[in-house]
Amino acid sequence: MRIFYFLLFLPFYSVSQNNSTGSSIANTFINSLDSVQKSKTVFPFDTMSRYDWHYVPASSVPRQGIAIRELDSIQKQNVYNLLKTYLSSNGYTRSQDIMNTEYLLKELEPNSKGRIPENYFVAFYGNPGKDKTWGWKFGGHHLALNYTIVDNELAFAPFFFGVYPAVRTTGKGKEKNIFKDEEELGFKLVNSLTQEQKLKAIFRLLPFVDVVTKNSHKVVPFDTVGIIAKDLTLEQKHVLNQLIVTYLSNMPTKIAKLRMKRIISEDFNQISFGWAGSTKAGEPHYYRIQGKTFLIELDNTQHNANHVHTVWRDFNGDYGIDLLKEHYKNSNHHNK
Repeated sequence: MRIFYFLLFLPFYSVSQNNSTGSSIANTFINSLDSVQKSKTVFPFDTMSRYDWHYVPASSVPRQGIAIRELDSIQKQNVYNLLKTYLSSNGYTRSQDIMNTEYLLKELEPNSKGRIPENYFVAFYGNPGKDKTWGWKFGGHHLALNYTIVDNELAFAPFFFGVYPAVRTTGKGKEKNIFKDEEELGFKLVNSLTQEQKLKAIFRLLPFVDVVTKNSHKVVPFDTVGIIAKDLTLEQKHVLNQLIVTYLSNMPTKIAKLRMKRIISEDFNQISFGWAGSTKAGEPHYYRIQGKTFLIELDNTQHNANHVHTVWRDFNGDYGIDLLKEHYKNSNHHNK
C-alpha cells in the first residue's frame, strides 16, 4: 500500500531549523513594534486566551493580537515570512488566497461593515527563541493557525482553512477552487464504494450545517461512524491516504512527514471515513476522517454548497498539550 508515498520526495527540513528561523523572524517582528503595538501583540505563555480562536469575521468575534492593517509594509512582510516558515508553499499560497478573498467579498458586499480586508491578527505567547515554551497564532475570517513550540518541537493544531465563495471565476473566465483536491478526492472515495460499503460510510442523509467541532478549545474522539480503512480495497485505501496527505501538505514538510508516520504507526486500518449529505458535486455535503489521535472535518453546505470549512484537530496535541505534559514532567523530574 502506497501510504506516505506523496511526501517522500519533498525537501526535508529539520524541526529545529524551522523553529530557529521562525523564532528569529518572530523576534525581528516583535522588536519592530512600538510600545502600543507590542501591548496588543505579546502576552505571557500561560494567558488563557491562547486557546481562543474562531473563523467568522473578526468584526463579529474580536481576536487577540494586532491586525495586519495596523502594520507598516516591513512589519507585514515579517508576518508573511513567518507564515512561509510555518506553512508549506502550498499552505502559504492557500492562506493568501483566503485572505485575498476578503477583497472580493468587499466588492460583492460593499455595504457590509464586516468586510474589512487585512482584518487578520497575529499574537505571540512567551518569548520566541528564548523560552523553552512559546507559541503564536494567526487568524481572521476563514483562517485560524495555532502553533506551540515546546523544547524545539512544534505542534500545529487547531488548524482551520475555509473560503467563500469556494469556486469562483477569475480573469478571462478561469475557474479558481482552492479546495479542489479535498473536494474531488472526497467524492472520488465515497463514489468508489460499493452499495454495501456506502451503507457503512454514509451515516447521515442530511449534512451538518458546519464542522461539528466548531471552535472548541478541546475535542475528544467522536463515536466511530462511517467505514473503517480495513474494509476498503487497496485502491480505496490509496485514495484515503491521498486525502489525508492533502491536508498535511499545507504544513511544513518535516512536520507533515512526522505526523503521517505517527498516523501509520497507530494503525492506519482503523481510521474511519464518514460521509453525510449528497454524494454529488455541487450539492451540500460533509465528511470526517478520524484516527486514534486526529480528526479532519470538511463541510460544504452554505451558499448552495459553495462555502467550504475544513479543520484538523489533534485529540491530545492541540495547543501542544501532549508536548507540554512531557515538558513539565521532565522539568519536575530534573528539579527533584
